[in-house]
Amino acid sequence: MSRLLLLLLLLLNFVALMPADGPPSCHEVRAAFQLQQVGRGRLVPEVPVEESDVQICEQKAPTCCTRKMEESYLAAVKRKLSQNIQALNFELKFTIVAHSSAFQETFTYLIDLATNNTFALFHSKYRFMAQDVQDSVKELFTDLSLNIMGADMPLEDAFSRFLDALFPLVYNHLINPRKASLSEEYLDCLRLTRQDINPFGNYSHEMTVQLSKSLWTCRMMKQALNMAEQVINSTEHAGLTRECTHALVKMQYCPHCQGLTLIRPCVGYCLNVMRGCLASLASLDGPWREFINLVEHLADQMTGSHDLEQSLLGIRDVIEQSIQHAESQGSHLSKMVEKVCGELQESPVKEMSEMNTSKEDPAAVLPPAAKLHSLAQMRSSLPLKASKNDKPRSLKRISRDFIKYIKPSRTFYTTLAERLCDGDLAVRDGSTCWNGDDVVESYTNLVVSSDFKDQVNNPEVKVRGSNVIINQVINKLRLFIQMGSERRIKPERWRITEGSGGGGGSQGEDLSGDCDDEDGCQGSGDSMDTDIKRRTDLSMVNLTKIASNPGATKTSPKEKDSSDSGSRVCTSSAIVVASLLIMCQFISQLCNAAATL
Repeated sequence: MSRLLLLLLLLLNFVALMPADGPPSCHEVRAAFQLQQVGRGRLVPEVPVEESDVQICEQKAPTCCTRKMEESYLAAVKRKLSQNIQALNFELKFTIVAHSSAFQETFTYLIDLATNNTFALFHSKYRFMAQDVQDSVKELFTDLSLNIMGADMPLEDAFSRFLDALFPLVYNHLINPRKASLSEEYLDCLRLTRQDINPFGNYSHEMTVQLSKSLWTCRMMKQALNMAEQVINSTEHAGLTRECTHALVKMQYCPHCQGLTLIRPCVGYCLNVMRGCLASLASLDGPWREFINLVEHLADQMTGSHDLEQSLLGIRDVIEQSIQHAESQGSHLSKMVEKVCGELQESPVKEMSEMNTSKEDPAAVLPPAAKLHSLAQMRSSLPLKASKNDKPRSLKRISRDFIKYIKPSRTFYTTLAERLCDGDLAVRDGSTCWNGDDVVESYTNLVVSSDFKDQVNNPEVKVRGSNVIINQVINKLRLFIQMGSERRIKPERWRITEGSGGGGGSQGEDLSGDCDDEDGCQGSGDSMDTDIKRRTDLSMVNLTKIASNPGATKTSPKEKDSSDSGSRVCTSSAIVVASLLIMCQFISQLCNAAATL
């Protein structure tokens, strides 16, 4: 038995040492061709051929590749590299899209919350105005929402429209509750007079300046998220050059032509090929770093001085302070209005109804538990409700989380080649690897950096020029960074150009940033005198128009560009001068009549 087993082993050993009778086969190449989903197996020849029409994988020895196979290899490397880049982008893109959705949800929630908060003010303290002011409040917060979305909606115009609508109500119900109901002509006169007599003081101006900064910061953050998503999408569809795709085929599939289906490229060789292919993407490195710095700054502002939640919820307090200021100046405002719009007759019926309506809200004198229940019932009946029952995450938390995830992506585009060559694609020195021509122990050619300028020395890929799509993305990034940097330099410009949706300031503005209003600085005396004179002249014209036609239609936005501060400076003098002008005209007519007689 043992002898028989020994003879059998000797026979098997002899068979193994015998040379193969059959010719070389391309079976393994065909199997890899099909398993890697490069193409149909029928494209692969049965055995290596001496002469082939290949143009990329040229070999002196017989080859298992054909021109048709190379075409399939070209399509495969394009598809595979695109998939690999998408895989690297996935986590970053998912983070950006998720935070963008969270930002939008929180914006909507805060707008709804601030709207309901403002409605609650009128329903609790000024119930007799609540119904009439409802549409104006909705319009105000709709304008603020559009401003956040980037629409051309200047805050000053939005608050000006709201105050124009609020002043007739305050004047009729609080300042002169005993007077007769106002006609449409008189209401128009009050609206036109509001900016010149400034019944609400400086509260709305201060709120506009502060709110504009918060809205600008949030709008920029929202635009930054959209910009980041555009950058990622563009990098996934930038396209590859002919030199790149040929180099990829040579690196990944030309070894198959010799039957070497398991050999992998050397890591240095892989880096050269990938850096040459992704040279245009690597040129995004500088702008992308600056973009991340700007996003970090915006997030810091949102969690600090420019807190949108505090600014929006503070609108209620500012409106209340403005109304109280108008009440305290009631006697003075009545005299100014009557000089321009005329006197009103008293109405006993209206007086009694106003006294009954203006009584303190019963909810204000309820015990704490009952007051909370009453307030909850009142808020549930408001016209606008929050979009979600559960409060979403605060902007502060969203900003902090976003920065935590986005910071590691600072070097995203300069390290793409390294991440693509790590893992299964290439092997480190010390193991046999493919160098583009043969199987070697190590790659000996120069390995260039990822910098675009260094690609001139790349031994594997000839980089002829930059990518048009990537250049467009870089220009958009730089424009966005410049826009954010300029607005950050001159905070006062945020109010001036608030409705531009992120554009730069007006021509001729000081961009030095050495001094702004927050530092307590002012312009030169000459420019201030000129500005005051211009606003005085404009106010005189407006008052003359109002005096001559109390029922005039509402002024155009261009005629309302003078600021509240300038109107307050020249209000008294403008009214006096206008009165004197009318008196002078009357005296002149008397003198002419006397001279005629």
